[in-house]
Amino acid sequence: MTRLELLKRVQKRKKEIGLTIDNIAKLSNLGNRTVTRFLAGEDVKISTVESITQLLGLDFSGNKVTSIVDLEQNRAKEKALYIVSLVQDTSSLEEQGLDDTQLNLLMKQAKDSLLHQYKKRLWIN
Repeated sequence: MTRLELLKRVQKRKKEIGLTIDNIAKLSNLGNRTVTRFLAGEDVKISTVESITQLLGLDFSGNKVTSIVDLEQNRAKEKALYIVSLVQDTSSLEEQGLDDTQLNLLMKQAKDSLLHQYKKRLWIN
């Protein structure tokens, strides 16, 4: 596979998921300029290519290894966990921490909300 073919696959996947350069940069811990250079076809480190393709659910050759649905599910779970951890930390400070059943229910509700009501904000870091 040529670099141009990989780039086309990455750009197609980026568009399918609805990610911006800023989203990709933040979620892969890369700079905006680095991501822009990669998407423009300029030379970048192999680790940069790996970070971007992994984020998009692609292998190093640009083949799909994770479906978009699974990527969205994983992202929603990560964000839900973050949101619930904020609630739990605050509740614990007030000595009103949630038990495991309540935490799991809250996680499910947050994940469902992220996948449906707030889907457009799913990839915002």
